[in-house]
Amino acid sequence: MSGGTPKTKPEHIQFVGVSELSPEDQESVSKITTEHYDKIKRSVHNLTNLTVHVKTYQQDGNRKKYSMHVRVDTPTKQQFVSTNSDDWELPKALHKAFEDIMNQIHHKLHTDVSRPS
Repeated sequence: MSGGTPKTKPEHIQFVGVSELSPEDQESVSKITTEHYDKIKRSVHNLTNLTVHVKTYQQDGNRKKYSMHVRVDTPTKQQFVSTNSDDWELPKALHKAFEDIMNQIHHKLHTDVSRPS
């Protein structure tokens, strides 16, 4: 349920290559990125910058292949970069990129381990 004020795009998100997409695809990228931004921000705590780079490849025929690269920068100069995230469907490729980023964050920062306080 979505009630209340509409979500606005956070100021730390930078998009590259999105202008080449259709308006529907641009909206989809913006929505998925905003959802994952909140999750990443909770895991990293001090998020400096989130960059989403979209590349499209036109193969023989009408289908496009989408390649996503997501980069997360933190104040401690740690950088997380997604790799191997491409698919024929734009949302699926973007979700793969964000899953890769979250796995790297959990692995490096151990945010999935609860510590006694």
